[in-house]
Amino acid sequence: MTGRALSSDWLKIRGKGIWFLVFLAPIGLTAMQALNFGLRLDYLKEQYGNHLWEGLLDNVVVFVPLALMLGATILSSMIANVEHEQGSWKQLLAMPITRPAVYLAKFLLACVLLIISCLLLTAGTIGLGLLLGFDAGEIPWTHAIKLGLLPLAGALPVLSLELWLTMVSKNQALPVTLGIVLAVMGMFALSISPYFPLAWAQMAWISPKPFVYVGLGVGAGLLIMLLGMVHFSRKDVA
Repeated sequence: MTGRALSSDWLKIRGKGIWFLVFLAPIGLTAMQALNFGLRLDYLKEQYGNHLWEGLLDNVVVFVPLALMLGATILSSMIANVEHEQGSWKQLLAMPITRPAVYLAKFLLACVLLIISCLLLTAGTIGLGLLLGFDAGEIPWTHAIKLGLLPLAGALPVLSLELWLTMVSKNQALPVTLGIVLAVMGMFALSISPYFPLAWAQMAWISPKPFVYVGLGVGAGLLIMLLGMVHFSRKDVA
C-alpha cells in the first residue's frame, strides 16, 4: 500500500521544481568550493600537503548541515504543497489507501530525494578534486560517500518535524520560518552541546564516534515521524 502511494507521489512531483532543488544544493556547494580552491589552490596545497582530498571534503562538509536543514524544510513544504495547492487531500484520503501509508510514502519520498542530493554532492566533490589535479588513486571513497549521508542521518529529526508541520498545515509560512530558524541555529549548536539535537548533523561527521550521533538522529527522526503519522491519521485535512 505504501509502495502504491510512493509511486503516485513520484508522478506528482514532476514539473513542481522539486528536482531543481535536489540538484541545486550539490551544484551550489561544489561551485563554492571550486571558487575557493580555484583562487587559493597553491595555499591550500601547502596547508593540506598530502591530504588534499581530506581537506576538500572538510571544506565542503562545513556547509552540509545548513544545506540539509534548509533543503529538508523547503522539500517538505513542496511535497506537502502538491496536495495543498490542488486541494486534493480529501480525494487522496478517500482512496483505498490508509493515512499512515500516505504519510509514510511522503516521508520516504523526502528521504530518497535528500539521499540522491547527498550522492550528487559526493559525485560533484570527487569530480572537482579530479579537475583540480588531485591523485585519482587516493580518492577516499568511504569518506566521500559519507559526506552527506552521515549529516543527513543527524538532521533526520528536522526533516521529520518539518514534514509533520507542513503536512497538517495549509499555511506553510510557520513551518518554513521555523525550519529556517532551526537551520541557522544549527550552525551554532555545537557551542551549546554536542548532544544538542541540532548539533547531531555536524557531530555525525566530526566526532570520533560518528555513529552515536547517526543513531541519535535516526532514532529521534523516526520517533517524530511516528508522532506526526499518528497526528495526521487523526486530523481532518482540508
